[in-house]
Amino acid sequence: MENSRMTNRELERKAGEIRKALLETIHHAGSGHIGGSMSIADILSVLYFDAMNVEPSDPEKKDRDRLVLSKGHCSPALYATLALKGFFPPEKLKDFRRIDADMSGHVEMHVPGVDMSTGSLGQGLSVALGMAMCAKAKGYQSRVYAILGDGEIQEGQIWEAAMAAGFYHAGNLTAFIDNNGIQLDGRLEEVMNPLPIAEKFRAFGWNAIEINGHSIQEIRSTIKLSSGQNTVPTAIVCHTIKGKGVSIFENQVRFHGGQPTSEEWDTAFREINDTLHGLED
Repeated sequence: MENSRMTNRELERKAGEIRKALLETIHHAGSGHIGGSMSIADILSVLYFDAMNVEPSDPEKKDRDRLVLSKGHCSPALYATLALKGFFPPEKLKDFRRIDADMSGHVEMHVPGVDMSTGSLGQGLSVALGMAMCAKAKGYQSRVYAILGDGEIQEGQIWEAAMAAGFYHAGNLTAFIDNNGIQLDGRLEEVMNPLPIAEKFRAFGWNAIEINGHSIQEIRSTIKLSSGQNTVPTAIVCHTIKGKGVSIFENQVRFHGGQPTSEEWDTAFREINDTLHGLED
């Protein structure tokens, strides 16, 4: 089932709704990863509300497109997206990180719409490659997407998977690298510099493209381009801002996993609401 076509502005608003919902989720739980969740909202908006062949009424459909959120600690972004898409009621987001519920801090497959449990960084690209190869073997026209963190690609398994994907001509695989420049312990280049990213993927036989990861049009255009690839996997290096959408969260190491004060929460929701108001028709 194809998604009805949304305009860029509608997808931008949907990204704003994802950001608001994920912030409400983290605020209610009292914990969660803000920065890296906010930076991928635009990517998720385009994937789930424009590009991906998924059906909330049939989440286990065999020939569906699949997403592996390899940076699984950014579960609030994916959970918010799935709730807004209709995989489960938005009220379920209040179960996030509750000990007696199934909405854990890292994505898990028992949540409707989640295609792979993740959390231990560096493993998701291997799983996505396996899904892509299986889809090709079964003759499905489906595509597999993975979202990786830029700190995550310091893990060696990422590059084993990248080498294998190029070797096996996994043209139905697309990897987004959330290049927001900040990880748990500080600035990316100061911890373990993986740059340049695109050149490394090209060396393993990938089609690698660099874009503004907050430009709806660039994300849409690049996904369309990657969909035309039959024998070459695509890496989309998304230049993003950690904490995008709330000025006090942006580019702050503290908000990788740290929690705002009550005053900062007030500022955050005021800014998000102002943004959504500005995107109303």
